[in-house]
Amino acid sequence: MRDLKIPEQRHPEKAGKPDNAQPKKPSWIRVKAPGGTGYAKTAKIMRDNKLVTVCEEAGCPNVGECWSQGHATMMIMGEVCTRACTFCNIATGKPPEDLDAFEPGRVADAVAKLGLNHVVITSVDRDDIADGGAEHFAQTIRAIRHRSPDTTIEILTPDFIRCGPEALELVVAARPDVFNHNLETVPGLYPEVRPGARYFHSLRLLQRVKELDPSMFTKSGIMVGLGENRQAVLQVMEDMRAADIDFLTIGQYLQPTPKHHAVDRFVHPDEFAAYEKAAYGKGFLMVSATPLTRSSYHAGDDFARLRAARNKKLGVA
Repeated sequence: MRDLKIPEQRHPEKAGKPDNAQPKKPSWIRVKAPGGTGYAKTAKIMRDNKLVTVCEEAGCPNVGECWSQGHATMMIMGEVCTRACTFCNIATGKPPEDLDAFEPGRVADAVAKLGLNHVVITSVDRDDIADGGAEHFAQTIRAIRHRSPDTTIEILTPDFIRCGPEALELVVAARPDVFNHNLETVPGLYPEVRPGARYFHSLRLLQRVKELDPSMFTKSGIMVGLGENRQAVLQVMEDMRAADIDFLTIGQYLQPTPKHHAVDRFVHPDEFAAYEKAAYGKGFLMVSATPLTRSSYHAGDDFARLRAARNKKLGVA
């Protein structure tokens, strides 16, 4: 039995790799240690409902702030991912269990208990399942809709790269409010950062969401500080807009362990501000570009601004 608290067992494919130095973080990305009543309440609901969160598994720096407000991003389909991206702290390997048929109900129960106006649901990659977990996503969306009909739902999905087109169709048919799939980095870094994925497949996935349902908001994000340059980031923005993606997130890559991809540099907040300005200039409805930006950070507030931006564009009061 693997102990996922031990790094060598959490990431067996990285155990033999040489260590990469972990540079000292600059002042603008230091955060307070998690704690407090709100944090404890959120943690209890997650444990009582036997749920996994990407906040914990990926080592998100914003977990203290978000959980203190009752905002947790639930990660469905287990805690072991079939991919081995070099930036990610989620455990990798062959998932030890089948999908839990009762998980969608437990997620819906947790959303109701937390009283969320907006929820983000993500997952590990499950390349061992024929539909990549698409039906499980759809069941989770439906369960939340049934239990909390006024809650808006944002999903952050795998790329379904080994599945037929019906997998994506299943998820879109369940009508989440926001369909997010992260490109993660610039295409030139895919072989070393995201080796199990394909840049243009991920881009096409998001484009197809819009073809299936033009009213659905689409969202994607990248990390900077992995070795990309400004021109490559601007090209990703162009590619995203060509795919009609509405919402872009850009955040600083933080190295989880010495075995993970090295931090190339810490991008200054002024550079993030420049990226944000450039992205709005290219036509995104919503942009979040800060060192601490993550896919689900302030997602509820951002969704309200996203919807308002579309209404303004359409001339809807």
